Amino acid sequence: MPQAFMFVMNKTAAMRKNYLFLIAYALVLLLAQGSKAQTDTTSTEEEEDFSQYADFGEAEEGAAKRYCTSKVLGLSPAKLISLGFDFQGAYKLTSERSEDSLIAGKESNIRSNHGIRFSANTPLISRTDLLINVGVNYLENRYTFEQTDSTLSHPLHQALNRNGLRSTGLNTTIFKPFNERQFIIIQAAADLNGDYSLDKWQPLRYTRYTGAFIYGWKPNDRKMVGFGLSRTYRAGALNYIPIMFLNYTHSSRKWGAECLFPARANFRYTVNARNMLFAGYELEGQSYRLGNGSDFASSRLQSPELRRSELRLRLTYEVSLYNFMWLSVQAGYRYNWLFNVDEGDFFRSFFDDKAFAIENSLGNPLYFNVSINLVSP
Repeated sequence: MPQAFMFVMNKTAAMRKNYLFLIAYALVLLLAQGSKAQTDTTSTEEEEDFSQYADFGEAEEGAAKRYCTSKVLGLSPAKLISLGFDFQGAYKLTSERSEDSLIAGKESNIRSNHGIRFSANTPLISRTDLLINVGVNYLENRYTFEQTDSTLSHPLHQALNRNGLRSTGLNTTIFKPFNERQFIIIQAAADLNGDYSLDKWQPLRYTRYTGAFIYGWKPNDRKMVGFGLSRTYRAGALNYIPIMFLNYTHSSRKWGAECLFPARANFRYTVNARNMLFAGYELEGQSYRLGNGSDFASSRLQSPELRRSELRLRLTYEVSLYNFMWLSVQAGYRYNWLFNVDEGDFFRSFFDDKAFAIENSLGNPLYFNVSINLVSP
């Protein structure tokens, strides 16, 4: 993993030192904040697994009003800081001929795509009647082609080979209980997605905003369920979809589920307090601004955006290495949902049959992800 991390920071020695210093500084601040948090037993991830933001308990005995907490018994531990590496195996990228954009068709072989993933979350306000969490995240996909840069003639293939894709974001989640049974969850995120590099960031006007609202119930300490609406790019293009939130643990404490349909579903088996197994899926995606070079200069496209979305069918094993340091190992099958280029950013319904500016197809490889995580004490 250190080699993969250093591979990303390959611009200049000075840039690598500055970037590593910023990461280290952020880790120190978040560790300091995390040490102040109360007990939590949930999971993480941007939009998303809302149960992770459980950091406060029931009101004290004799209090005028009692509120439900944002967690259920037996959930996976909440990740305060996570640093991981993601890898996908070899597959083909085929781009169809596009008359509108004057781009010829092309097929290329991708040996792999890989990159680091970093996220951090910390409570900003933690009270019995209100919980607000804030977080940051960074992920990248770097593509290694069998062809050389000089033999790649398609502008999309050139952009992926030279620059890769990156996403940097900020997010916040608000959990507001009304009483011992009812609550709402509000989530908002701002992400800068594109083929930019660490020393050549794209303009902030290309930031993409997502959010969700959920109204839910907590019938007991082993179950939470809610329904709501989400503004999301998980299917590639901007869309608005209904969502269902479910956290559940069986009375045996061995089996459970941690779900946010249709974005993800994980079924959990607890071996013991330090070992957990998961089986499930996640729909992962964003809209990426393409414009870090002159790759599309010869085409008619003025504001090319890559609609990337993939379905990950996966198995996950999480184990406590030492105290609050956990290892997560994930492996599965990546199925391409969408990988087409549009002109600009706009709402595209699931039933919209409007042609894309460039239509592409991808092979479906195996993938794995490994991460080291600092969880809430």
